Parts: sequence; structure tokens; C-alpha cells
Amino acid sequence: MNKKIFSGVQPTGNLHLGNYLGAIKNFVELNNDDKNDCVFCVVDLHAITVKQDPKELRDNIRETVATFIACGINPEKSIIFKQSTVSAHSEAAWLLSCVARMGWLNRMTQFKEKAGKDKEKASIGLYSYPILMAADILLYDATHVPVGEDQKQHLELCRDIAQKFNNDYAVDDFLKVPEPLIQKEFSRIMSLKDGTKKMSKSDLSDLSRVNLTDDKDLIINKIKKAKTDPLPLPNSLNELNARPEAKNLLGIYSSLTNFTLEQSINEFSGKNFSEFKEKLSQVLVEKIDKISNEIKKLNTDKKYLDQILLDGQKKANDISSYKLKKMHEIIGF
Repeated sequence: MNKKIFSGVQPTGNLHLGNYLGAIKNFVELNNDDKNDCVFCVVDLHAITVKQDPKELRDNIRETVATFIACGINPEKSIIFKQSTVSAHSEAAWLLSCVARMGWLNRMTQFKEKAGKDKEKASIGLYSYPILMAADILLYDATHVPVGEDQKQHLELCRDIAQKFNNDYAVDDFLKVPEPLIQKEFSRIMSLKDGTKKMSKSDLSDLSRVNLTDDKDLIINKIKKAKTDPLPLPNSLNELNARPEAKNLLGIYSSLTNFTLEQSINEFSGKNFSEFKEKLSQVLVEKIDKISNEIKKLNTDKKYLDQILLDGQKKANDISSYKLKKMHEIIGF
């Protein structure tokens, strides 16, 4: 039986190397495997948990679709759709919010991080969005969900909600309890300016990340300026673990070349950073420059991108509305 894969990406613009290596590269591999049925959702309802500019949001939705396709996801093989156009997501989120418990949400560490010190001013949506995430997943009977370390806790919540719904209504296995798909290596790509901080689109310095829309010259310049330390490259994993910038850059190289960290260490052990950075730049340009050019080309064809979303919407709606109808019957509506 095929694995059913569900994943979502927020359309907040400026997708970067961390998004590619931490998520989208994995999506492409899942999409290419005939044993998987993949659903990729542009989660625009999640995006508005913080205020968005309406025009930018529309542009970012299309750019996210363009990025999926430019990176190698085939819209003929996988469902790609926009969350807000499939109303079952919002309705199922309400139904599941009546099953989820406050104590469960209060334990979510990501809300505490995103809300900061003044959580009273955070939106209700930011607080409760893990329930919407659960609805996203459970409507499609997903068996597996690719998640980064920062979303692992939310998937645990999704599993708890599914089990409680099934128990409360005595419907064994009606809501499928999904398994996480976590990349074992390099799931967290760090900033080029600080190897202890995650690469982020919200970082004020553009030099902290390689954007998927960067051109060849920009990529080379950013790697040249990436923070390093004064020592030659290490010759063991133990030494590497104590050097965050070296570990991050070698991790990026390993991800792009499908090497293990040990193989990359063996290749560059004792060499200086300038020699390594030159090789890393070549590998990055080879991969990202093609993606960047394709994103820019696809962004000029709004009709094509909108049609992909429309086709995906119809397929997603067929699946999710059937599941929602069954939920109604079980609940007693």
C-alpha cells in the first residue's frame, strides 16, 4: 500500500536554502517515489496568524508554487493546492478544537517562542494553529508527514487529537494517526553569519542566507563572506561539533552532494576555508542558479500557476469534503 504524504509550506516569501535542504528537497524525493501519494499544501491560513500585506501574500502564494515546480515537484503526480480555497480545513479545525485540550496547547513551545514576552498581544490563531495543522493532515488520511525538529511537537499533538477523537466517538482508526518523516541529517540549516542560529527569512541581513531566487554572483559573494573560524577544516566529527560555522557549511555541502558528513570531512580535512568555499560555491551555483532562473520564469506566468492551484483545489476538495462529511455523521450532525 502506498504511503500517503501530507506537507504544507507557508507562503511568506523569500524561500531560502534552509527551506530547500530542510524540506523541499525531501518533498521532491517523496514526489519521485511511485510508492508515495503526495499532497503539498500552500498554507496561507497559517500565514495570517501574523499580519500580512494582501498583495504580497498573493504574490508569495504563487512564488511558493513556482518554487515547488522549479525544485522538481511534478504537479501531474502530486496534489498542490491553496489551503484557503478548501473550506473543509477551517471547519475540521473547529471540530477538532472541541476535542483538543487547553493543556495540550499550553505545552506548545513554538507559540511561546513566537509570541515572545507579551503573549497577551498574540493572535488566537497563532495560539491555536497546531489544531488547524492537525486538520490539514487528518483530512487526507496521511500516513506520513515530513517535519523538521521545530514541528515535531505539533505532529505529536495531531496524533493525540486523532486518538482522542477515535476514542471519544468509538471509531477505531477513523482518523489515521500519522508518523513523522524526519531527515536524520542537516534538517536544520544555520545562518551564514552565525552557525548557532537557524537560517531565517526574517533575519535582517540578506547575507545570512542563500535565497532560492539569488543569482550566481550573489551566491558566490554570500559564501565568500560566510562566517568561519581561523583553523583549517577539521578531521573528525568530534572536532566539527565544537565548530558551528564549519559544521553548517560542511552540512550544506554534504546535503547538496548527498555525501555523509564523514565523507565531506575526509575530502576537506586540513584544508583552508577559501579552498572549501570555492568548491561549495560551485556546488551551490550548479543547484540553486537553475532553480532561481526557473522560479523567475514561472513567476511571469500567473495563469499557469493559478491553474495548478485550481486543479489541486478540486482534487483536495474531493478528498477532504468526503472525510468531513463522515466526521459530521460520527459527531451527530
